[in-house]
Parts: sequence; C-alpha cells; structure tokens
Amino acid sequence: MMQRRRQRITADDNQSPKRRRQIDLNHNPPSTSAVKFLEKEEQTKKKTRRFLEEFEILSKIGEGAYGLVYKGKDKHTGEILAIKKLKEQSHLDSLPEIEILASMNHPSIVNLKHVVMENNNNNNKNRGFFLVMEYAENDVRSLLETMKQPFIQCEVKCLMQQLLQGVEYLHSNKVIHRDLKTSNLLLNNRGELKICDFGLAYRLNNDDDDDNDSILHREEVVTLWYRAPELLLGARSYSTEIDMWSVGCIMAELMSRQPLFDGKTEVDQIGKIFKTLGNPNEKMWPGLSELPGVKGVKVSNFVKHGNTLRERFPAVSFTGAAPVVSGAGFDLLSRLLTYDPKKRITAEEARNHAWFREVPLPKCKDFMPTFPPNFSNLRRNVDLDLGTGLFGL
Repeated sequence: MMQRRRQRITADDNQSPKRRRQIDLNHNPPSTSAVKFLEKEEQTKKKTRRFLEEFEILSKIGEGAYGLVYKGKDKHTGEILAIKKLKEQSHLDSLPEIEILASMNHPSIVNLKHVVMENNNNNNKNRGFFLVMEYAENDVRSLLETMKQPFIQCEVKCLMQQLLQGVEYLHSNKVIHRDLKTSNLLLNNRGELKICDFGLAYRLNNDDDDDNDSILHREEVVTLWYRAPELLLGARSYSTEIDMWSVGCIMAELMSRQPLFDGKTEVDQIGKIFKTLGNPNEKMWPGLSELPGVKGVKVSNFVKHGNTLRERFPAVSFTGAAPVVSGAGFDLLSRLLTYDPKKRITAEEARNHAWFREVPLPKCKDFMPTFPPNFSNLRRNVDLDLGTGLFGL
C-alpha cells in the first residue's frame, strides 16, 4: 500500500506569483527558455526538431488560460492531432506543463507528441510555440451537457477507473494536477479517458524533507466547483488530497450530469458544501479551528446542516429523479468527499475499492458509447474559475 507522503516547498512570503514570474521573465525571456527546452529534448531523446509548417490547422476547438487549441493534421503521416498555441508571454509559464507532460507515459494522460515552433527565418524571439498532442473527440463536461441520457453505472465505473489510474500514476510520480474537472477530461471514440491541461500541475521536489510534507499555498489552484474545503478555508499547505476531492466531485457529476457544488463565489461554494455534507467540526476534522478562513469568519455563522449526500444519491429511486448508487459506490463517494484531508481516500485505495468489483462491472472501453465531436464547452471564463481562497485569503 502506498504511504500517504507529502512534501513541502518554500516560497518568499513577500513575493506574489505574478511578481516572481516577472522576475523570472527578466532573467530568462520566454522564447529563450522554450528554445532551450527544445534543444535539451533533441539532445536527450534524439528527436528531430519539427516546425508548425509540417502540420495543417483544420479548425479551432477551444481556448485555455495559456493558449488556443486547434484540431490539426500531421502532413507527413495524416494523423489527426490537437495543437495548442501558446499565448504571447506565456511560454515560460507553460514550461512546467511541458516538462511534466513530456515525462508522463500513461494511457489516461494526454500524450504530448511534439513541442514545435514557427519556422520564422531562425528568429527565435519572434517565433510562436505550439504543443502537439493526441486528439480526442470530446471533453466530458460538454458530453454531460449535451447527451440525451446519462452514463449508465457500468460506464461511470469505466470512466472513474481510468481517471483513478491516471491520478494514481500522477501521484506516484509526485505530480499534483491541481485542476481536475470534467472539462479537463477528454474522451475519444475508443472509450479512452485522458487527463489534460497541466497548466497548474506541480511536481513535488525529491530533495524536500519527507517529514515536512505539504506545499505552501502561494497561488490560485483548482477551479472553484472542484476546490477542496481546506483551500476554501485558507489552508497554507496542501498535497495530493486536493486532487482526490476533485475526483469525488467528478464522480458525482458523472452520475448526476450536474456539478455537485456549483457556487458562484468562495463563500457560496463553502456554503453549498456545508449544505450537502453538513457543517464540519473539530472532532471530524482536527485542526479545523486553526484554518485562517475559520478564524476570520466562524463556521458557526453558516446555517446548520446535516449530511444530505445520501438523499442526492439514494440506494433506491422510485421516480428516477436521482441517480441510484449502491452502498459500496456511496462509500467511495463519501471517502473522496471527506472533510479531513488526512482521512481522505488515496488514488490507489480508490482504484482498488469494492465498488469496481460488484455488479455491474465496469464496461470495457471498446464498448463505450461514441459521440460526435463537441468542444463548445472546452473552456470557460477563468476569472470565475480561479480565486484566491475564501474571504480573499
């Protein structure tokens, strides 16, 4: 059984992430950094540098925080690909994403095939940079919004199994995704789920002290609807457990087709969590009273609620209005949505949960339904999605 181990990084409390990026840009211009990365890849992996002109841009399929995403085709092989154009001045910010993706090799992680540049008369400063990745026909959020019938239980199990395998792989390689959500899960017409968008991902430092085992909270992470309560309440450190809370939100969304907690602000978000899971206390979550958000605005100020999660996911439904979830399935969902991060289930434990071994068994990927391409909801307004924590912390 993999041990729960988290690691700590240090940060200058007097420097914001934006300020630190500005300093980095002054010392290492974005284009120069990207070119150096390409040169390193060529030397270590003996890859031949490729240029954008070798790919045909077919259509635009979405836009992210750091760039536009297009459907494209390799002119040499005819392979259909996704091509992400990095926005101006975002090359340096994207380098961690590139380096993490380049080191990943798992069927549930989107495959970064090439990092290419425009062949602009060898003028590196003015070149655009592009990430060439495997193509998938849909993102899961768009499917949930447009499909006429929800995924049946064996299909949800198939998707969850793939998601947990991917998350376990990330965590075993000391990577925290930090923005897991249904719009960052791709699904191709072979039934394969792919975790994508590693723009906020972070790799834990192997040199850090294992006893001081968490990341200092110094930047905005995780889209609001999928953000763990410890982040909303201003926790100064966190680790892989924040990904597992997001996985719980995704599991509920796959079954109901609706986001579990769709708050409009940080305060509204934590209120919706309390309304469904009940108000937390020091007994169920030791250390709760020490969180900055709890100190600033008392949790007791929120309306008292009991846990109503089972009402939203009953064992039996005579009307069909609510998704039916077995005892084992509800146990997994509850353990993913546990308030105390230290008690939250790990990806390895979740992947081996009894829910996946009971009837109906997970559907084989080859028999998963297929859908026409639909990327209309690939990206939303990031100003709403990312915040600084509850009450501005």
